[in-house]
Amino acid sequence: MKWTYIQPVEIIFETGGVKRLSALLESRGLTKGVLVCDPFFAGSGLLEAVLSYAGGKLAAVYASVTPNPRIEEADACAALLRETGADFAVALGGGSAMDCAKAACAAALSGGPIVGYHTGGKKLSGAAVPLIAIPTTAGTGSEVTCVAVLSDEAQGVKAPIADNSMYARLALIDPELTLSVPPRVTAATGLDVLSHALEAFWSRNHQPICDALALRAAVLVFENLQRAFEDGDDIDAREKMCEASVIAGLAFTLPKTAASHACSYPLTNLYGLPHGEACAFTLDLLCAVNAEAENGRLNAFARQLGFGGARQMGAEITRLKKLTGMRVTLADAGIDEADLPALAEKCRHPNLLNNPVPLDDALLIALFRRTKSL
Repeated sequence: MKWTYIQPVEIIFETGGVKRLSALLESRGLTKGVLVCDPFFAGSGLLEAVLSYAGGKLAAVYASVTPNPRIEEADACAALLRETGADFAVALGGGSAMDCAKAACAAALSGGPIVGYHTGGKKLSGAAVPLIAIPTTAGTGSEVTCVAVLSDEAQGVKAPIADNSMYARLALIDPELTLSVPPRVTAATGLDVLSHALEAFWSRNHQPICDALALRAAVLVFENLQRAFEDGDDIDAREKMCEASVIAGLAFTLPKTAASHACSYPLTNLYGLPHGEACAFTLDLLCAVNAEAENGRLNAFARQLGFGGARQMGAEITRLKKLTGMRVTLADAGIDEADLPALAEKCRHPNLLNNPVPLDDALLIALFRRTKSL
């Protein structure tokens, strides 16, 4: 066995911690920054509150990040960082804001349009504008990863860009920021957390530290997602889901995600399923597909969680999906049977190769049809 582990992001987990933002910036010598968020925050009280908490250290706002951030947005954000002479950025929001900010912070010091680094084969310089990541959902784990998923609409590509320079300087996790998240978003982002945990564990690149993190994150999701969905003001459940999110982010950063993420990309791009819901679409059945791989290690994982095995764990995911109103069938997602061969082909993403069981088109189609039994 041979493995390594690295995690350079400083993590502060503190309910109400965002109120200390100015002091945190001052202690790190950061004086002039850009706040990166999506348009929803532009008219919200939270944006104004964060600007206030920063004590005047945020000189500009980039609030044009879309749900699937485009390379043009990362370029525009990078240009704003250069124009303002910013010595840091703050990403506020979900994975989209953080992905855009991470790419922009790296591109700002590397020069040239981001497309060259995204699909053009160019290497980033290895330097980046320091980033403070403040998630407002318990979902993506992007605050502790060095990956940004961007869309290039001209080429019809949604793909990750990864570089160690894209790790945030600081991840500030404040569960109070998730109290206003609607139930459906709570469910979708929570299932994204579970996807990160399970895929990190069954990834072909799994390793012991990430395995342990994956187990802890999965425990927290199974114990707390339904609570957070049913009562958004349950601060204990919100705290536990935020803990699960950041720990799952740590779990999958090195092993990377696998088949459910590969399958999610066309479900989002072609049929509009939110990312976490799209990941969950195949996650439950993949528990059955991967149950016996590598001497049944997923069955052992599921038993540590209190299930009889991986298939029973998958059945619990199905229950959670139905309970929270996630789409489960082809009809739910608006997918025509005739579209399945093309859909399977579009799942041929590198993440698919991380799955411990090889997935051909026939098996992928069976997953989408749900003819693969738990």
